[in-house]
Amino acid sequence: MEITEVRIKLMEEPGERLKAFCSITFDNCFVIRDLKIIEGSSGPFVAMPSRKLTFHCPTCRTKNHLRAGHCNQCGNKLPSHQIPVDQDGRSKLYADIAHPINSSCREMLQQHVIDEYREEIIRAQQPGYVSRYEDLDIEASATDPAPAAEQTRVDAAHTPQPTPQGTRPPLKTTGPASSPPTSKPPPPAGGAFGAGIFPGG
Repeated sequence: MEITEVRIKLMEEPGERLKAFCSITFDNCFVIRDLKIIEGSSGPFVAMPSRKLTFHCPTCRTKNHLRAGHCNQCGNKLPSHQIPVDQDGRSKLYADIAHPINSSCREMLQQHVIDEYREEIIRAQQPGYVSRYEDLDIEASATDPAPAAEQTRVDAAHTPQPTPQGTRPPLKTTGPASSPPTSKPPPPAGGAFGAGIFPGG
């Protein structure tokens, strides 16, 4: 299996250890995304895509992070959970989604990605530079049929419907619905409070 393409997205936050995201393509037919290039004590290294390790709430069975004290769903206090440790004794809170299974493959992959990362830094200094990693995101969103279908539903909901012949379209109101005007109430009977104060009353 051969790495046939590496796409890099450089991060622009100075002083941060996370230097870039990248995707790698194997044999022009299989892509792994969201690898991270991180600045370590002895130079940059590649971290594989990973997910948080979770466990189920005993009350509602919702997944929660290993360090969570209360359930994100029901709010109940979670029991203390034994956090696994790696071979160096550090807490293991994440698990790789995809990763090499031997050192030779890891070294080959890391060297290839780091070389491409350094070349991308040089390319980024040229005028008109555009990251190919970001281009992949734009192409994916442009071909997604969901936004167009959603817009079609919105347009249909706001399109006026034809009115049958011989009928009048309903009146449009801009404020709250009001009751139809009523006739003037009859004057109070003689002797009622206020009678005779106003002329013609």
